[in-house]
Amino acid sequence: MAGRSEEKRGKTAPMVGIIGGSKTDFPVLEKTVMILNQLGIPNELVVLSAHRTPDQLSQYIEQAAGRGIEVIVAGAGGAAALPGVVAAKTHLPVIGLPIPTENLRGLDSLLSIVQMPKGVPVATVAIGGAENAGLLAAQILAVRYPEIRDKVIQFRAEQTRAVLESSRGPKNEPTKPR
Repeated sequence: MAGRSEEKRGKTAPMVGIIGGSKTDFPVLEKTVMILNQLGIPNELVVLSAHRTPDQLSQYIEQAAGRGIEVIVAGAGGAAALPGVVAAKTHLPVIGLPIPTENLRGLDSLLSIVQMPKGVPVATVAIGGAENAGLLAAQILAVRYPEIRDKVIQFRAEQTRAVLESSRGPKNEPTKPR
């Protein structure tokens, strides 16, 4: 991205920080990484727990903006305190991603994340909605970065094309509604 700081390794600093409360959240969170990578948006995926590593989480949040992070995706299951704790400690936009759980299938996570108190907003996507978390992060960045905006627009156009192609009949004609 134009005007982005470069790290010593010559790699662009991450624009999106993706935090999972535990390594078991990674299969879901990696879908967020996949979308961001597809759109060419530098990102990082870390494990930090609001309950088990609160000091390290605080340090990460406090340093995020200074390192170039502009949006944070926080995935959490169960009590799902992570997105709220992150939002309480930063001015950056935070996207809460409820992770599906065995017992309540992520409903507990969704309700915990979406019920933030006034003044501490967390944008929340669907349970397991990792791809949408990545797309929402991209759309937030697209307001400031035209090259990301163009990639989001292209992504949407490709989605539309794929849907229309899948609805074509055997003679490559649109199928008629029944």
